[in-house]
Amino acid sequence: MFKELNILDEKNKTLRKISKEVSLPLSSEDRKTIQKIIKQLTYSQIPEYEEKYHLRPGMGLAFPQLGMLKRIIVIVHEYEDGKFKNYVVVNPKIISHSEEIIALETGEGCLSVNRDVEGHVPRYARATITGFNPDGEKIKLRVREELAVAFQHEIDHLNGILFYDHIDKNHPFFSENEIRLI
Repeated sequence: MFKELNILDEKNKTLRKISKEVSLPLSSEDRKTIQKIIKQLTYSQIPEYEEKYHLRPGMGLAFPQLGMLKRIIVIVHEYEDGKFKNYVVVNPKIISHSEEIIALETGEGCLSVNRDVEGHVPRYARATITGFNPDGEKIKLRVREELAVAFQHEIDHLNGILFYDHIDKNHPFFSENEIRLI
């Protein structure tokens, strides 16, 4: 039986708080939460499950979105039709990034923001992330394009930042001459 996660809405003040570093290895409770997140994110990207369970499509979720102020992010990336790679990073940090800035042409969405928000969100085209896997082993990931956007979006959640905080109110949309849209 699939039970949908209780994701906080943007109005909840918890989403604006800074999450705490997590000690490792993870508790069995945190591991169970990660498995539930992976299941929901995967299902939300498969049209028949998305429809069956009335899920909003999403590829990432941070623990603060569930009301837990822990520095844990989960990303389920569909890298090929029907093929997914799961990323679970505990205490993630962006240690380097490209100078090049990109934005998703359609704008970003968030499972905690239940409305359309117009505007481009400037993000680094490439980033190197360090952190730990759930067993406490150090990991280092080099991510680019859509995956880089997802990591920056989820890490923002750990710092109480929502994607629309990055949208310039006076200049919400970029042209291809100003920024590379993907």
